[in-house]
Amino acid sequence: MTTHRSPAAAGAVLVPPVLATWLSAFRDCFTAPVWKHVLVLVAGAVLAPGKRTVSEALRVMGLAARPGFARYHEVLSRARWDARAVARKLLAQVLDVFLPAGEVVIGIDDTIERRWGARIKARGIYRDPVRSSHGHFVKASGLRWLSLMVVVPIPWAGRRWALPFLTVLAPSERWSEARGRRHKKLTDWARQAILQAKHWLAKRRVIIVADSGFAALDLIAAVRQHVCLVTRLRLDASLFAPAPPRRPRQLGRPRLKGARLPKLAAVLADPGTVWSSITLPEWYGGQQRTLEIISGTAVWYHSGLPPAPIRWVLARDPAGKLAPQAFLATDLETTPAEILGWFVSRWRVETTFQEVRAHLGVETQRQWSDLAIARTTPALLGLFSLVTIWMHGLIETRGAAIRPRTAGWYGKPDLTFSDAIATVRRVLWCPPDLWMSRHDAETVEIPAGLLRRFTETLCYAA
Repeated sequence: MTTHRSPAAAGAVLVPPVLATWLSAFRDCFTAPVWKHVLVLVAGAVLAPGKRTVSEALRVMGLAARPGFARYHEVLSRARWDARAVARKLLAQVLDVFLPAGEVVIGIDDTIERRWGARIKARGIYRDPVRSSHGHFVKASGLRWLSLMVVVPIPWAGRRWALPFLTVLAPSERWSEARGRRHKKLTDWARQAILQAKHWLAKRRVIIVADSGFAALDLIAAVRQHVCLVTRLRLDASLFAPAPPRRPRQLGRPRLKGARLPKLAAVLADPGTVWSSITLPEWYGGQQRTLEIISGTAVWYHSGLPPAPIRWVLARDPAGKLAPQAFLATDLETTPAEILGWFVSRWRVETTFQEVRAHLGVETQRQWSDLAIARTTPALLGLFSLVTIWMHGLIETRGAAIRPRTAGWYGKPDLTFSDAIATVRRVLWCPPDLWMSRHDAETVEIPAGLLRRFTETLCYAA
């Protein structure tokens, strides 16, 4: 292997032209100077193997010794650009590539980014969902993020993925009190985010899939006319028959509900309950699962809160390995199979949270200003979707040339996100200098500057 200095290596580090093409849909969201810095930061965020700080992004791009690094920090901390406009364009790209028509299933969930430091004003103390269990409560200091992800089939992965497009910061109660503001609950942020997504998807049917933390009557009341919300339902929830029709010239307020119905816990325990068998083609882990179910419609009501007409599904495992669970949908016309299938797809959201921590360095960033904090984590989550889109485009152009990374001791039939980001990195690492090298040559001419970047990246990968 030999090295030489090309004109490109001697001057400023060039962002691979393909990246500007991939990101062209977002060009009008930024001014020309900011756009140049955005391309460098995105390339650096993809290529960096460890921390996803601005400094590491510049280092992997060969800019560690160059002046003017503060301008790159200002892209996140000061530059004027609308994160919602970027999120809307990202959603449009995801749907254009993977789901151009039909209903849109969106998973919504929160995650804790573990952060410490007095200067991180929005942080709070929360239950750590990873280290806690039903009988063990572990606290974590950090930032709470609410993320909306489109659940779409990825043909080359052989399964559905959850692709983030909109992520918002839900500040702690302490942050609200310090500013004299009313504290917004997580369900308040969820309501705003769901209605925003529906506004962008005005012509599509939208199904929102959420865990039990979002099973709140005030949230259901706010969104049920716009989307179908699917979530868990407590077995002791107070269910009622629909309110009887109002009689002519009847006085008084209209009734909100009818007669009380048995609680689902009682239905579960009743030996006279008639169960139906249903086989779901995709359960957790991608396996097939047979369940026994019973379903019906009811009005979920709690004093002081708006009533919610729902379709409920009670499911139990005939083998007794899984605990009984109940689910609800705000669209009364949905089937139990649809409700269960949509809810199972929510698990892809958890997988995405794991992937962005493992491969995109979420929780390693070190921004301190409020604006930079509010922008960086959503950008890294959005990068997960962008890498997936870029990988799809590469597969369409290269076909069977891309294979999963396997070994004799580890067989992997389908491509994963680690394969996706590795493929994208190969494309970004390959400059025009290497394109001119003969593929059958024993030596490849690599510019000296690029070789130094390779070496630095490999040696400091951790």
